[in-house]
Amino acid sequence: MRFLLTTEQRAFADSLDAMLTAADTPSVVRDWSRGDQATGRALWRRIAQAGVFALAAPEAYEGVGPLPVELAVAFTELGRHAVPGPLVETVTATVLLTGLDDPGPAKRRVPALVTGESTATVARAGSYALDGDTATTRLSLTADGALRLAPGHGPVRRSLDPARRLTLLLPGGELLAASPCFAHALLWARLATAAQALGVGLALLDRTVAYVRQRTQFGVPTGSFQAVKHRLADAKVALEFARPLVLGAAVTLDPGDVAAAKVTACEAAYATARTALQLHGAIGYTAEYDLSLWLTKARALRTAWGTPGECREVVLSGGGRRS
Repeated sequence: MRFLLTTEQRAFADSLDAMLTAADTPSVVRDWSRGDQATGRALWRRIAQAGVFALAAPEAYEGVGPLPVELAVAFTELGRHAVPGPLVETVTATVLLTGLDDPGPAKRRVPALVTGESTATVARAGSYALDGDTATTRLSLTADGALRLAPGHGPVRRSLDPARRLTLLLPGGELLAASPCFAHALLWARLATAAQALGVGLALLDRTVAYVRQRTQFGVPTGSFQAVKHRLADAKVALEFARPLVLGAAVTLDPGDVAAAKVTACEAAYATARTALQLHGAIGYTAEYDLSLWLTKARALRTAWGTPGECREVVLSGGGRRS
């Protein structure tokens, strides 16, 4: 099966690409990593105005969705530009809230998530929440399966990716649902993460190809060496193999398909990151060089919302029942 984007979907991707290119996202990422969210919040509102978060919300909550394919297209561009913030978590919170039997919590909080006025983070019991210090909606899934609105957060911990600020959510808080259906929200989280990782891998490949074309050894570009071409070709094949899996998973939203897309896209991005680091040489290890913003994100996304082992277990088990 061939997955070809429609004219409208390609135009949507192109518009996001143009907007994010003009926004100079590397400087936004560095500000966010230092705890200065001013530029990040401004960019967040522009992303919301472009309709990205509306894709996960039904019309009853000011959204235009659910449109998982368009969401995958959008998150590929967000990953390509290394946009910081709880992007996946805001989508996950939107799906989780709109899936509750009681529409009250969704009516109070989802419209603001759609418009970009607020952000959200979600964490399961014992897990760290992404950007819990800046999110205005903190959803906590407790050990007994309940969904609560966390009253606060613990100390901020730095992760491998400096732009991913991690916190534990404080216990207690308003009970939103005794037994919410988290499985469906998890599908959206893994789909968005897979698309984001695909974009990260594509950016790493593009930057590495450009670099080896200008870097010279023995008087010729290093990109002309056969060994370099082979490494880049392997990365290209892995990413292009992952792309239809991500789009296919967005069509079916089957647990097995989504898990396969997540592990394939994240492993392809991680392999591309290793290739990029090797071909850049010593400069690739420096935090001052923009490549590092994508290198660390590829590693962090690999285990976000499901490790490779967990996702492979879902695939091998047949994916389970669709939620």
